[in-house]
Amino acid sequence: MASSGLAGMGDSKLRVALYHPHAPRAEALRDAIEAGGCAARMLPPQVNGLRHWVDCCFDLLLINPFLDWQEPAEFVRLARSIAGRRPLLIVSDRESLADRMVALGAGADDAVGWTGNLPEVVARIASLLRRSRIAAGQLGEGELRIDLIDRRVERAGRLIRLPLREFDLLANLARVPDRPISRAALLRAVWRLDFDPGTNRVEVHMSRLRAKVDRGFAWPMLRTVKGQGYALRSRPD
Repeated sequence: MASSGLAGMGDSKLRVALYHPHAPRAEALRDAIEAGGCAARMLPPQVNGLRHWVDCCFDLLLINPFLDWQEPAEFVRLARSIAGRRPLLIVSDRESLADRMVALGAGADDAVGWTGNLPEVVARIASLLRRSRIAAGQLGEGELRIDLIDRRVERAGRLIRLPLREFDLLANLARVPDRPISRAALLRAVWRLDFDPGTNRVEVHMSRLRAKVDRGFAWPMLRTVKGQGYALRSRPD
């Protein structure tokens, strides 16, 4: 299945989070997705709480909502709210037009009956991921991903929560990776100031940003370029 187009961009694999209530089928989906070149993570039942779903870093969410004890459309709407702008693929364990119509009507990006047809599921994942990655509003290379619409930042599969100023600083640096941006340019872009107020606000916010984006990771992405400003490295030296 390596030719399905699931391979990640840059140095990081694209990630699929999946939920299926039956472990053997969940494992079959996971194995097929990973054989296609993605990383796959199985989510716990949502009845145990949604913290793992909300905090999970993924590029596509795949679920089977068709269970006897719940309303499928409500489950799809819940998954849609968690996925945000990221693709949502619904799978059914039967070839049912009614199931697909329920899923699409509740907000899924695609729906498919999958039993015995893993290659089609993998192909549909690849198609959704291609469209998602070309969509406007996404920045970042390799292990850094920035969604400008949802204001969401991930590095190496870890969710990073940033306040407004730090997010804007990171986004401006990510627009021109490996190129320094001057302090004056950052003041204009982030604070809308055409003059130097004589404070250390840029330095303070960069220090806070480093603590969240670099601390605990294998190599620092943010660096100071003497006499030129700050830059975001796309890969280690």
